Amino acid sequence: MVQSITIEEFLKLSDKLPVLDARAPKEYAVGRIPVAQSFPIFSDEERATVGTAYKQQGHDPAVLIGLDLFGPKMSEFVKQANKLAPEKEVLVHCWRGGMRSGAMAWLLDFSGFKVYLLQGGYKAYRQYIHQQFERPYKLLILSGFTGSGKTDLLPYLPEQHQQVIDLEGLASHKGSAFGSIGMAAQPSTEHFENLLGTELLKLDSTKPIWLEDESISIGRAQMPKPLFDQMQQSPVIVLQVPQKLRVQKLAEEYCRTDKAILTTAILKIKKRLGGLATKEALEAIETGDMEKMVEIALSYYDKAYTFELAKKQHVLQLELQSINPEENAAKVLAFAKQHQLI
Repeated sequence: MVQSITIEEFLKLSDKLPVLDARAPKEYAVGRIPVAQSFPIFSDEERATVGTAYKQQGHDPAVLIGLDLFGPKMSEFVKQANKLAPEKEVLVHCWRGGMRSGAMAWLLDFSGFKVYLLQGGYKAYRQYIHQQFERPYKLLILSGFTGSGKTDLLPYLPEQHQQVIDLEGLASHKGSAFGSIGMAAQPSTEHFENLLGTELLKLDSTKPIWLEDESISIGRAQMPKPLFDQMQQSPVIVLQVPQKLRVQKLAEEYCRTDKAILTTAILKIKKRLGGLATKEALEAIETGDMEKMVEIALSYYDKAYTFELAKKQHVLQLELQSINPEENAAKVLAFAKQHQLI
């Protein structure tokens, strides 16, 4: 039996049932429902062939070409579905809930599966995700100069029953020229939005949600503007950590990084550093003087941070004398309670 369901129903069932994405691999790679498994009815090349036929010859000839491509693969699709869904109950979607997911749903239904088909397809999911960014949230922004340990203390907040979203973790980037070091490949902006929207759906929007202060771009991933605008208007707790500690922390981290990667990162900000500072930073990398390299880089990043902080509306400064993340998380929460933010 094939049952057509809404995106809300679809996502609720996705907690316990396999989700099969019938779109082409390229579409899946750009962005997907995070729990979905790629189950393409056509390869990228086959999709292009059917699409060209539709444009040049019309609907009916394109359908016949699609059936010629689909037919020989039907038994393999059923075998794969049996492995993925031994209970013979699945969720299926394509781009708009049209022919591709319809054909796959028919085949699996014919083969004894109970199939739930997403109304409006992935397009409906994307609209639903964008709606999450328009909702009002009680955001608390954790800020501070580069090296203040903001990211390090985030994991300790949920231990104290706080809601947290790690934007840099979702974007797989730390938000600077050095931000890709030690991180996995970044998702597209589309998929970053999907991951972020999924996290928001898990949380209670009436209770505080902690986010790290970010630019609208985190590497190549772009923040959704409605949510970014809310962040700009939300209370900001600025971690004031002595520069010496920040330099030591960053230098220790970069000691384990390949010199060529650090050189590339410095060259990305060459225009902002200026010729002499760039030359000195490159020499410091070559000689292994990571503290000097960090000090030079921070001369740029601290100025940029100060400029961006001036745009915030509600800023609270918290003086810290260590970079111990567990201790600092406790101090941040005490500070937030003191100022009636939580």
